Amino acid sequence: MDAKRIIEFRKQAEKAVAEMPDGELKLRAFEVILNHLLEGPRPSTTEDTQRKAPSSREMKGAKETSPARSIAGRILVLRDEGFFKNQKTIAEIREELRAHGWHYPLTTLSGRLQTLVQNRKLRRERAKQGAKKIWKYSNP
Repeated sequence: MDAKRIIEFRKQAEKAVAEMPDGELKLRAFEVILNHLLEGPRPSTTEDTQRKAPSSREMKGAKETSPARSIAGRILVLRDEGFFKNQKTIAEIREELRAHGWHYPLTTLSGRLQTLVQNRKLRRERAKQGAKKIWKYSNP
């Protein structure tokens, strides 16, 4: 990838977060957007703009490709993006969900994460952080 293309992606990411207040959330949102652009920009083609409405046969599989609407589904989106390659705390998971525009209290996330662990969609291990013992979540 050439430098001109990288600069273009940086400007797009800056434009996307321009109206956000300065802070950690804005920085994280910028990072997520920039990584998304760098990993897989898809050039627009005339075929994309001339796409017809999906048929009823195509709609049968639409649930699989629709954006995640449940908390568990959104956590699995993060997993599929590679977020859980390294162990993450519940606070880190919450921040990543916020960067995607999904806001949940820690008390809600803890139950959903436990269910995902029980269903073997995620793994968790006990870890020490200073004097505290916490759970860290990762890919199964």
